[in-house]
Amino acid sequence: MTAASDDARQVLTIKVLSGSDPAKVAETVAQEIITKGKMILRAIGAGALNQAVKAIAIARGLVAPDGIELVCYPAFVDVEVDGAERTATLLHVEPRDPGS
Repeated sequence: MTAASDDARQVLTIKVLSGSDPAKVAETVAQEIITKGKMILRAIGAGALNQAVKAIAIARGLVAPDGIELVCYPAFVDVEVDGAERTATLLHVEPRDPGS
């Protein structure tokens, strides 16, 4: 897991790897949702995406006692990794709008 900040929108982006610990990623997700209200998980490859989804599931349980229900919106983005273009999956995580 590595972190980068999107300066324009002040949304924390976590790069999730296939070897990332979902429980640790989940703690970061829960803390960021509680303090800032949204964040993004970025995964390249099936293993990394699997760990990211597990982390979101764990984070849902961490924020539920605070009355927060998480939603996730997936998107794709092309990124350059070691000189090669790759497609990353972005998982935008935020609390559910109480009106929905």
